[in-house]
Amino acid sequence: MFKCKMCFMLILLTVSFFQTSWAADTIIKIDGSSTVYPITEAVAEEFQAAMKGTVKVTVGISGSGGGFKKFSRGETDISEASRPIKQKEIEACRENNIEYIELPIAYDGIAVVVNLKNDWVKTLTIEDLRKMWAPESQGTVMKWSQIRPEWPDTPLKLFGPGADSGTFDYFTEAIVGTAKSSRGDFTASEDDNVLVQGISGDKSALGYFGLAYYEENKDKLKLVPIEGSQGPVLPSKKTVMDGSYNPLSRPLFLYVNATAAERQEIKDFIAFYIKHAPQLVPETGYIPLPESAYKMALERFNSRKTGTMFAGKETVGFKIEDLLKLEQEKK
Repeated sequence: MFKCKMCFMLILLTVSFFQTSWAADTIIKIDGSSTVYPITEAVAEEFQAAMKGTVKVTVGISGSGGGFKKFSRGETDISEASRPIKQKEIEACRENNIEYIELPIAYDGIAVVVNLKNDWVKTLTIEDLRKMWAPESQGTVMKWSQIRPEWPDTPLKLFGPGADSGTFDYFTEAIVGTAKSSRGDFTASEDDNVLVQGISGDKSALGYFGLAYYEENKDKLKLVPIEGSQGPVLPSKKTVMDGSYNPLSRPLFLYVNATAAERQEIKDFIAFYIKHAPQLVPETGYIPLPESAYKMALERFNSRKTGTMFAGKETVGFKIEDLLKLEQEKK
């Protein structure tokens, strides 16, 4: 009997231990941009290992717009975005009394790619891209020869991010002139891997997505230089940072719920993220910000500076460190 009681007590203690351990687990909920996802996922893995399992970080890929919808309803602690927050998203947050801290965490270039067997496209101009993607091109511009007469009279198959994607928003604003202004008769997906598969499987295909996804699949796709004021330019760490890959260079962001930012695990995660970003950002194929920009971003978080830096400002073709400096000069 004594042994049975001892066994029973041991079982109760074991169950109690696991229940306490499970209850002690803290969850950080993140969702948003599929472009930012690889960086945040890499940081989350390292952070969870450093915290020895006491904190769980979940990272979703609903797209920048889809992430903001969840964030504005208070369903997530942090939202990832591949473009600045929009006015309607600001208003949605305001309606639900959600304040946020805007943190730039990396640079990215939008890669324009074609099939490896495409032997006619050497470069593209902004006007070429506008002809392909403008709303009025839907149902009318259907062949490559309609972009340039010397190109073949074959179907133009377009692939791009879905409407909830920040990449879609940024690309359409940079190329067409208005965010979300695009033809609708193209193959859309929030999953960049689906786009890679579609373009790599069709000689007549063209598409766009974050540079990191091209780097992961460079053996399957052909990267196209974009002609600007400095001639044809390919996206790279150098051309994105110096601004010569224009207008398809952009910063990437985290938006932190200001109330959640008071929780210790969120403070620890953001500090860890910014400290390790210079190492993990390039490892995931993206371009780190200058050291001074990370320092200013951490100061922005520590001082709980809420709101966006982009109110009334142009969101295409800027350097994030210049905006951060302007923010500091206002103090």
